[in-house]
Amino acid sequence: MDIYEELVRLRGIGQKCALATIVEVRGSIPSYESAKLLVREDGSMIGTIGGGCVEAEVWNAAREVIGSEKPKHLTFNLGQDAAYDNGLICGGQLDVFVEPVLPVPGAFIFGAGHISKSLAKVADLAGFRAVVVDNRDSFANRERFPEAAEVHAEEYEEVFPRLAINETSYVIIVTRGHRDDMRVLKLAIATPARYIAMIGSKRKVLGVVRELEKEGVPREALERIHAPMGLDIGAVSPEEIAISVAAEMIAVRRNPGSNWRALSMSVFAEGARPAVLK
Repeated sequence: MDIYEELVRLRGIGQKCALATIVEVRGSIPSYESAKLLVREDGSMIGTIGGGCVEAEVWNAAREVIGSEKPKHLTFNLGQDAAYDNGLICGGQLDVFVEPVLPVPGAFIFGAGHISKSLAKVADLAGFRAVVVDNRDSFANRERFPEAAEVHAEEYEEVFPRLAINETSYVIIVTRGHRDDMRVLKLAIATPARYIAMIGSKRKVLGVVRELEKEGVPREALERIHAPMGLDIGAVSPEEIAISVAAEMIAVRRNPGSNWRALSMSVFAEGARPAVLK
C-alpha cells in the first residue's frame, strides 16, 4: 500500500495520522534519508524507517503527536553498544521528524440566515470545510452559499446521521428559533465534536440548558457548549459576529490541549459577558 495514497484516504474520511520521516543521516544506518513511516490513529503502520528500537520509539512519538497535534523532532545515536543491543550494527546517527497529518476540519453550520452566510465565507477562508444545513430550501441553497462544500435543505434529524462529525469537527448552531436550536443541540452534544457553539441571549441559552437537564442530559455534556459563542470583540453586525466565531474556532483548533471550557467565558461562568442577541 502506498503511503501517500493512504494519507490522502485517511484525510478524506476525517482521521488523523502521523508521518515520520528520516530527515538527516550521519554515518551508516539500517535505512536511508527520506524513509517514511505512517502511523494511524489505531496504532497500525505503513512503511518503515529501519525497524528495531528506533522504530518503536518513533511509533510511541507518533502516537503522542496524533494526540497533541504538535510535531516532534527526534535524534538517535546508533553507537556500538546500542547498535549491538538492537541488532543494528551500524553506528550512525539519524534525525526523524514526526508530524501530525490532520483532516480538513469541518464547520457544520446549522441555520442558513445572515450570520451563517457570512460565517460560511469566513470559515472557508480560514481553512474549514463549511457544511450548511437548514430545513428551508429558500435559504439553504447554492446561490446563497457558493463557498460551502455541502448545502443541505432537510430536517435536522434526517441529515444529521449522514454528516461526518468527528473530534476535528466544529458545530455552530444559528437556526431561526429556540425550538430548532434545542433540536440541533441535543444531536450535537452526543457527538465528539471539538467545538459546539450556539447563538442567543444568555437568558435563552440558560433556558435551553435547563430544558435539556430536565431531559436527563448531564451538566458535563452541556459545559462543552460555547455560549455566548465567539470571542468578545464587541461584534454587532452579522459579518462581525462571523469573524468573532471564526476567531474562536481558530483558537480551539490551534490549541487542542487547552481547557477551553475554562479559557472561554461560557454561559455557566460567573460574570459571563452578555451574549450575542439573535
